[in-house]
Order: sequence, then structure tokens, then C-alpha cells
Amino acid sequence: MRQQAATLLWRAGIAAALVCAVGLLPWLTRTDPALTVLKARSAERDPDPRVLADIRAQLGLDDGPFHLLGRWVSGLWRGDAGQSWISGGDVTPAVLQALGASLLLMAVALLVAAVTAALVCARTLWLGAHHRLGGRGAGGSGSAVLAALPEFLTASVLATVVGVQLGWLPALGWYGPQWTILPALALGLPAGAVLGRLLDDLLPGAFAEPWALAAAARGLPGRVIARQALRRCLPGLLPNTGLFAVGLTGGAVAVEQIFDIPGLGRTTLQAAIAQDLPVLQAGTLALVLLAAAFAGLAALATRLLIGTALRDGALPSLHGPRSTVRGVQPFVYGGLLAVVIALGLPRDPLALDTQQRLRAPSPAHPFGTDALGRDVLARVGHGALETLLLALAIGTAALTVGVLLGLLPRLSGPLVDTVTALPPVLVALLVTAVAGSGPATPALAVGAVAWAPLAAHTSALLRQERAALHITATLGLGAGRWHLLRHELLPAVLPPVTRHALLRLPGIALALASLAFLGLGAQPPSPEWGLLLAENQPYAERAPWAVLAPAAALVLLGALAVTAAGGVRRPRGKQRPPVAEPEQRPRTRESVGSR
Repeated sequence: MRQQAATLLWRAGIAAALVCAVGLLPWLTRTDPALTVLKARSAERDPDPRVLADIRAQLGLDDGPFHLLGRWVSGLWRGDAGQSWISGGDVTPAVLQALGASLLLMAVALLVAAVTAALVCARTLWLGAHHRLGGRGAGGSGSAVLAALPEFLTASVLATVVGVQLGWLPALGWYGPQWTILPALALGLPAGAVLGRLLDDLLPGAFAEPWALAAAARGLPGRVIARQALRRCLPGLLPNTGLFAVGLTGGAVAVEQIFDIPGLGRTTLQAAIAQDLPVLQAGTLALVLLAAAFAGLAALATRLLIGTALRDGALPSLHGPRSTVRGVQPFVYGGLLAVVIALGLPRDPLALDTQQRLRAPSPAHPFGTDALGRDVLARVGHGALETLLLALAIGTAALTVGVLLGLLPRLSGPLVDTVTALPPVLVALLVTAVAGSGPATPALAVGAVAWAPLAAHTSALLRQERAALHITATLGLGAGRWHLLRHELLPAVLPPVTRHALLRLPGIALALASLAFLGLGAQPPSPEWGLLLAENQPYAERAPWAVLAPAAALVLLGALAVTAAGGVRRPRGKQRPPVAEPEQRPRTRESVGSR
């Protein structure tokens, strides 16, 4: 009971600190909040000192940020989140309406993600149910392509082709469930691909557990074994599923911008840019509460699925011996990416030739030219150094921090819930307000949230691994806590979390690209891939090669990361003796009796 009370206080303290930080945002920017509000209300009006003084008196800015924060908190008890500094309307109805739109979009996107994840791991389930699965998942690299698709690029293509040119579905606005399909596809396909790969990574361990081998030996139907294998693996994914749900609600800013959806992410972003403090605070608080609700649901679902086994320490390990992946796919994707970079580096990415604007691919310009006549191949090649190295550095730091904090779930759990509630865009604005704008701003913003899924994954796997039978036996033999962590827990957990980090690597590059797309990342004339997508998107119909080239580079990066992740396995010296394959055991009751 004391531990639960302490955790609850820790969560409340983090949420209060976050709301206070958001409340200080207009003052942290070192600009006059009254001037920002005036520009948001009327951009053409001159900042006359008397007008600014009237705005300060009207909003109570002269009383200071803490007085405003206290007044806002006191109004929450009455359900009053104040009035917008820009429109003058009540904040609570506007935020609730935006939250409703985001929840509907999130629900449909999660449905798309679930179907996508099922398709990704369908072959593994079929092979496992028919006792033909080796030591690794059977998912192909097609999911890598889906996971690496930029959400804003997918949204733009769907809106242009399906919505405008073909006219099959509405592309703009928010007037009913029919308007959710295209944005849900743009959000759900990449999320489902990542979740499917994580599930595909756990399934071979479930099918190799003694209960599955015994069930196959007794002749139970394959679909029953497959269903139980899914149930066995889901608890390790539930925390990340909750993170995806919150991310789809608050982090879908670019997609909401493209489809003109009045969702919570877009509303919060607009309020942050305009420094509309009441709306920004209410939107942030709604995201934090939503994250806490999903964390509670994930914990409850985990207890319902395998709670007794977790309590009694009666689980086998999901991370036993696996066959090492020795495919050529990582070398193929890595070779293609290296060739593109090598061909682009000798070219000048900044050379302008207005007579060669938007030219199609040719021997002189293999990837064509952009709107300023610059060689796209040169910009993709030079942008790779910035994009790949930055994404790799952020991914390595996120893996290190995620694993370390994942070892302390009571400390990291509330942090994960709170950090996940923040869209990278809002974090970028907070970082910009505190540290100023610069090339490090997008890296700090993405790095501040990139560790959370890895910490959640580490905590979930450690919790299950501690309930494994071999851990109980090792403790019974007198092993100490550090010996257990070094020789049993970390060797079992690090490989799957590292594979997860590699799966997240394209997502980090996409997050950087999204910030550039929204104007919060790299600035011209930088050849960063996200900025290339943002600069060339208006010309996608006339010059699709200018958009497809950086998008294809991101897809290659995703395919390389996913296929390389398959080769990260537990060291052979740390593996326990392998269990016999189902084919070596009797499959019917008669054969069992004959033995």
C-alpha cells in the first residue's frame, strides 16, 4: 500500500511539474506574451505600447506566471479551464471537442494497426501452429517498408490520390466517421508494422515453451496453441501498445494538419505557437491524464492475462535459444543505401540552376532536380550524413537511458507515462523556449521522448523474466542480486530491447523529419531528409521524384534496421540448453501412452 501511495504521489508530482513548465512557456521564450497574443489576434496591427498594456491588464500578465497558474488550477475544481487568450471562448468545451475527435481517430487507427500487426505476424502464427517454426520469427521485410513510411508523406499521398484524384473518400475536414479512414490509414499502418514486428519477435519463444511442446505432443489443435501463444506474448507488448495509443492521440499533429482535423495534437500545437496559455495547459493536462489511463489499463490487462504466474514465479522464459539470422537482406539494403550516399557525396547539394527546375531524372541528374534546380541525389547523399548519424546517436542514447530506467520501474513508470503524453512537437517548443532555437533543438526534443518505449519494454520483459522458473532456481542456489542481474536478467532482456531500438531507428529519423516538416527542425538550405520532404511536398504531383527520393532513402533505412535487428541474439555462452523441437516428440495420446 505504501509503495502504491508513493507511486501515485510521484505521478502527481511529475504531472504538476509538467503543467507548471507549460504554464511558464510564454515567459521562458524571453518574449513579451502580450506581443505574441497581439500578433495571433491581428497580425497587421502595430504593437502600440498602450495596446500591449491593455492586453496585459486584460489577461492579468502583470501579476506574473505563478498567479495565473494558481488561478487556472483553482478553476479546474469547478471544471473551468479558463478562457482562450486568442478567441475569448471557454477552453473546456473546445479541448473536450478536440479530445473527442482525437479519440475517434485513435480508435480507428488502432483498428488499422491491429489488422496490420496481425498480417505481419500471420506467417509466424501459422508456422508455429503447424510445428514448422524455427528459432526466429517468419515476418518479412515488407513490414520494414510500412514502419519506415513517413506518416505525413503517406497522408499527403492518400489525400491527393485517393481523396482528390480518385474521389473515393473525403480528404479534408472532419464531419463524421467516413472522414477518419484516410488519416487512420496514415497513422495505423506504421504503428501496426512496428507492433507486428515486436510480436513476431516474441512468438518463437512462446511456441518453444514446454507448455506449447506438451500441447502439440497431446495433439491439441494448432489454432488453440496459437491463441495461447498470443496470450502469452501480449503482456510484454501492452505497455508499448498504450504508448502507441497516446502517441496516436497527441502526436498526430502533421496528419491532423494535412487532413484539417481539429484534434487535440493540432489544437495544442496551435496554442503553443500562439502562446494561448489556457488552451495549452488544458490540452497538455488532457494528454497526461489520457496517458495515465492507458497505463492503468495496460497494467490491469497484464494482471488478467498472466497475473497468477507472475505472482508465483511460474513462467518459463520467452528469451531462450534462437537460431542466428544469416540472411543477405541487411547487406542488400545497406549496400543500396551506401551506393546512394556514395553517388551523392561528390555532387554539390547547394548549387542552384533555375533553368533546371523540377527536371525529371536523367543521366546528369539521376534523381531529378528540385524547385530551385538543385540536384536531388546530391541533397539526399549529403543529408544522409546528418540524418543517419543524428538518428543513430539519438537511438543509442535512448537505448542506454531506456534500459537503465527500465531497471527501476517504480521510478521510470510515471516518467514514461508523462513523457509519452507529450508530442515531440510540443517538446520541441519547450526546448526552444528554454535553450533557444538551433540545430540541436530537434535532437533534444526527439531524444527527450525516444527512451520511453524502450524503458517500458525493458520493465515489462524484466517483470516476466523475474517470474521465470530458472530465476527461482538460481535464487534458491544462493545467487545474489547483482549476479542475477548480470548473468541472467540482462542477457535475456538486452537482445529483444536492442532489436526494439533498431526497429525504432527509422521512427527517430521520421520524428526528426516531422519536426522539419512542421518548421521546427532543420532549416534551409540544410539537406536533411525531413526538410527535403517538406520543401518538395508542394510539387509532389508535378515532380514526384523530388519527394520519392528522400522517402525511398527512409524506407531503405527502415528495411536495413528491421533486417539487421533479426541478427541481434542472446550470446551463445549465455543460452540455456535448447528444448527439443515438437517434431521430436509424440503428437497423440496413443503415442504418449506407448512410451
